[in-house]
Amino acid sequence: MSLDPVLAVEDLWVELGPLDLLRGVSLSVAAGQVAGLVGESGAGKSMIGRSILGLLPTGARVSQGSIRFRGRELVGLPIRAHRDLLGRGMTLIPQDPMTSLNPVHRIGRHMLDVLRLRMGLDRTTARTRALALLDEVHIRDPEAVLMRYPHELSGGMRQRVLIAMAFACEPALIVADEPTTALDVTVQRQILRLIKELQVHHGTAILFVTHDLGVVAKICDTVTVLHSGRVLEQGPVADALGAPQHAYTQALLAATPRYDRPADTLHPVPAPLTEALRVEATALRRGG
Repeated sequence: MSLDPVLAVEDLWVELGPLDLLRGVSLSVAAGQVAGLVGESGAGKSMIGRSILGLLPTGARVSQGSIRFRGRELVGLPIRAHRDLLGRGMTLIPQDPMTSLNPVHRIGRHMLDVLRLRMGLDRTTARTRALALLDEVHIRDPEAVLMRYPHELSGGMRQRVLIAMAFACEPALIVADEPTTALDVTVQRQILRLIKELQVHHGTAILFVTHDLGVVAKICDTVTVLHSGRVLEQGPVADALGAPQHAYTQALLAATPRYDRPADTLHPVPAPLTEALRVEATALRRGG
């Protein structure tokens, strides 16, 4: 497996008006690697993904730092040039499959539009490719599924469609933004297995955003732990989860259910710890 960096983020600060949403974040994702990004809600996980994809909310901007994709600087890149990278260069597996698919368009319309726009395929070739992709994500009767509307599919099937669309154009990088959050535990396990299977087969780099350390342990090679928009701990999963150095990572592990130890008592993350981390983050300043 090549370890050339597909993505390198250095000292990234993102602001929204007077608020700093990200504070000096640095991370990298190597080719063929799954890098986990973990933290509580509001930690800044999804904001990192949006910064990379050029999809920051209105009013938010990168105020300092660098985002390099395959050696190309993305900070300051014109919007059109950034959007041209989407699909074949990098893409997203979103969190909620129901709201991510247009309810008035059939699945075939969604998939063929992506393949024709991003890959330049004619309609017949695009349809053949779409059927192959649905088969690759283990959807039965792909012909029938192409003719269905999103509401006619289960949550797991909709997420499989989005995964197929994400891998459709053979991107170098996929940002997976909590893609299993809206699914039940059984389907979640199937989807994680599927993403890993496709990632290994295609050699794709994935930045996997999640709040669940159990998911990190299952699918990721490395992990970055965030709180209040800054990195607290980073490294190989075996090290970060096996012998965590930061008190916050230790607290997250203590609050995470273990399937192999169901009788263990869970301990909430201590409020004084999170408050202290917020105060520390607020005291950080750009340019240092």
